[in-house]
Amino acid sequence: MPAAEASLSSTPAPDPQNVSKKRKRAVPAAKSADSGSPAPDGSAPGTPSGPSVEQLSGSKFDPSKPIPTHSAPPIWLPVQGLLDFYLTDGICFNRNKYRYTDAVEVATYVFHSQQSPPTDSVRVCWEDRSPNIRVSQDGLGLAGDRGYRSARLNVPVREGKWYIELNIERGGGTDKSELGRADGSHVRLGWARREAPLNGPVGLDGYSYGLCDKTGNKVTLSRPKSYGRAFGTGDVVGMYISLPPLRKADPNDPNDPAHIRRKRQPVGLKGRTYFEQVEYAPSKEMIALMERGADATPKSGPGSSPRKKAAPPEPSGRALPTLGHGARIAFFVNGECQGTAFEDLFDFRQLRLTAAQRKAKDKERKGTLRERENQFDDGTLGYYPVVSLFNAGRVRVNPGPDFAFAPPPDVDALLDGVDGMEEDVKRTWRPMCERYAEHWAEMKAIDALEDAQQRETARQLIDSEDKRRIDEEKRTAQKESRRLKDAARRLQAKTG
Repeated sequence: MPAAEASLSSTPAPDPQNVSKKRKRAVPAAKSADSGSPAPDGSAPGTPSGPSVEQLSGSKFDPSKPIPTHSAPPIWLPVQGLLDFYLTDGICFNRNKYRYTDAVEVATYVFHSQQSPPTDSVRVCWEDRSPNIRVSQDGLGLAGDRGYRSARLNVPVREGKWYIELNIERGGGTDKSELGRADGSHVRLGWARREAPLNGPVGLDGYSYGLCDKTGNKVTLSRPKSYGRAFGTGDVVGMYISLPPLRKADPNDPNDPAHIRRKRQPVGLKGRTYFEQVEYAPSKEMIALMERGADATPKSGPGSSPRKKAAPPEPSGRALPTLGHGARIAFFVNGECQGTAFEDLFDFRQLRLTAAQRKAKDKERKGTLRERENQFDDGTLGYYPVVSLFNAGRVRVNPGPDFAFAPPPDVDALLDGVDGMEEDVKRTWRPMCERYAEHWAEMKAIDALEDAQQRETARQLIDSEDKRRIDEEKRTAQKESRRLKDAARRLQAKTG
């Protein structure tokens, strides 16, 4: 059973999210923030039966016009000196605490649907990258410029065993004289969650796990550790990730972060319609983990101030759950396994809100930034392949299915010290290219659930309105009956 289907059966119904009237760029036709997406094969959502869309939302959707199945590509801006690499315009980048995905108006009860990207394949996400990262038009080539900047690919890994290769076209810092820069060009590769920043390298915090080219060190929480061999221009790095089966949400626990719930609203930006949502923010517990290793003890000596008494340590807060020892990451360099780099990875879902936090959130005013924060899984949380480039670093992504150095059928067995190259061993991992169709199938399943929930909400609203109208008609009839009886009594008294 796909992971999305396993979670949907226990998903609580989403609260209707009205588009804020104060935002001039909001799309006024949309009433619901929850939405659906078409299948990658181009099939469009059907027209709902029962109450019309106009009756529910005032939508001006024209069913006679074809529904676009794919979003428009970015506007490509050539880069001087970089053939086949471009900057992009006409799209919104994920930044300033907001995340954007293409949307289109459809004739369903959710009124807007997420559009499939221009290419039905695994590639870099146009919106989910630093604007300084140059990309090829097929989304597989990436080139850097100056300081470390990052780009995530467009599909996450939520469970299972997956493999992807990256060809290092420029890295390792060997081009110092050519660039005229002291540090040369460098590359970091790895896996990152949604909360990981894009204006720095992978491994900067606990939301990502990376591999450094110059040293072969592994890095997370900005703490590099010795791991494998260095790599550079011309090398091929394979990235393997293994995650346990996705935990199902507890149907009896409405506050379980594993529930699937999306909080987003359609807005008009740059001549396109997007879903805008507040991006998941780093938790104070993860920030505290980053700071825990810092040396905050004041030094004594000439010119130093007297040592102050250390403040009592603050409570550590909520525990940071992990996915268990079955969750691990490994890297290959030119087909040579470097061993397990990371294991017992942090859970990619949100931390459970405390009772005090839930109470405070319930008091948030509608439409505020904090009120729009989502403490649940929106179906796209997970670990994304990520590329970080320094100076003129350049990488070519190969999501498969054909790899330059395919790993053995059972990578976990190899990592555990067992021969994974035996011919009779069935392949346990999948190429990352297969994740795209699976991811959109999960999105479609969530769309169907949300549309059914909105359909039921609409039915209840109409039933409630019908009941109110019938009750009002009864009250009017009773009032008219009493008036006629009073008039008859007055007439009888007058004539009698």
